[in-house]
Amino acid sequence: MNRSVLPVRYSAAVTTAAALLVAAACGPSTDGTRDAEEIVRVFRGATLVDGTGAEPMTDAVVVVRGDRIEAVGRAGEIEVPDADVDESLEGLWIIPGLVDAHVHFGQSGWFDSRPDAMNLQTYHPYDEVIARLAATPELFSEAYLCSGVTSVFDVGGYGWSVGLQERGETDPRFVRVSATGPLLSTIDFWLSTEDDHQFVFLADSAAVREGVQANADLGASAIKIWYIVPPDQDSVRVFDLVRLTAAEADARNLPLVVHATGMWEAKNAIRAGADVLVHGVFDVEVDEEFLEMALEAGVIYTPTVTVTEGYRNVFNQVGTAGLPYPAGCADEGTRNLLDSELPSEWVPPAEMITQYEDFVAANRAVGIENLRRVQAAGVTIALGTDAGNPGTLHGPSVHYEAVVFQEAGMTPMEILVSATRDAARAMGRGADLGTIEPSKFADFAILRADPTANAANLREIARVVKGGRTVWPPE
Repeated sequence: MNRSVLPVRYSAAVTTAAALLVAAACGPSTDGTRDAEEIVRVFRGATLVDGTGAEPMTDAVVVVRGDRIEAVGRAGEIEVPDADVDESLEGLWIIPGLVDAHVHFGQSGWFDSRPDAMNLQTYHPYDEVIARLAATPELFSEAYLCSGVTSVFDVGGYGWSVGLQERGETDPRFVRVSATGPLLSTIDFWLSTEDDHQFVFLADSAAVREGVQANADLGASAIKIWYIVPPDQDSVRVFDLVRLTAAEADARNLPLVVHATGMWEAKNAIRAGADVLVHGVFDVEVDEEFLEMALEAGVIYTPTVTVTEGYRNVFNQVGTAGLPYPAGCADEGTRNLLDSELPSEWVPPAEMITQYEDFVAANRAVGIENLRRVQAAGVTIALGTDAGNPGTLHGPSVHYEAVVFQEAGMTPMEILVSATRDAARAMGRGADLGTIEPSKFADFAILRADPTANAANLREIARVVKGGRTVWPPE
């Protein structure tokens, strides 16, 4: 596939049901006589940074009718209807709701959900951990909203993660979600529960067709390939299966997103028809061929520069206070786990930690250099964190990734666009999310500081609005 904006995977029936449920949840209008979709809210006086890359607009007016933006302009230059709610935001900034284009609801942010990295099942049985995560996704949703994030792309997890898409459209206080469902993997990876799976092994062409169809039947918004080729595998045969997966996804009008952290795997992913690379390239500095391929194909590149640092921080038991970003928005349970002391038998040997420190430093250096090269070449960049991995917390980790983008040389405005418009495109929602423009959903964050001055100001959250209603702080 080659799409500048990926398709929205929601049927008319789901959209209609969402509108009805949102209307019911919102209740009557402020005057008690009109339906929720007709309530008019006006936000005026803020400096608007609309997510398109356009210059900020001072003394802006944003008119919202129901859950959609009706009009945007400078005060005195647009017609403002009579409003049910008219709010002054003088001295503040208004931006689109942030989008994290790489998350996993099936991972907690600690090692209890990653026994492949540190096996804690004696104290934290994996099946029980996953059952808890499946039962309480609102904890992570609240962490996202608190962090100014109104939409996320879950790029690999259990089947229940796909069901979060509908919840995000029908529950006013749940973050919007696109989800791929189980990862289609080129290796037979064991990390699943007794009753469900999050990895489907692409053993042969039959497994490819069955896996793609199963995810399509779930209602997935895209197909995710976990493209890993151990030295003992036939790389040509594996690539044939990757291309078949791409063809099967294309036949169902499903975008293809690919985990490919090596340059030759990333090139093969582009050759196969990848729409989104959900990781940066970390093994070598990308070459001109890669840059030309990515630009010509219109691929969206999601760098995920900081995820390995999270593992290091948890190995080193730095706690929430030692994280490179404020963790206050993260769910309390994960924060408590991060602040607890690991039993000595769980702590990796000092030599292993030292080796991992070296790996993280090298990984970061290559990741930042490749981000610079990709950005300079004009490839579209979407901000995504790989949230849920140990030390990369759902919600606030987005702010650290943004600061590292700035370290790589991106301007605060470029970072804001990558974390809004282009991340929305990565999750297939560019048509109705990611910018503050008429007809789009009224999802935005209101900030206390100028986001075009410093990417760190993206975490200066005063309020978060989803579908025209304040969802953070809770009303």
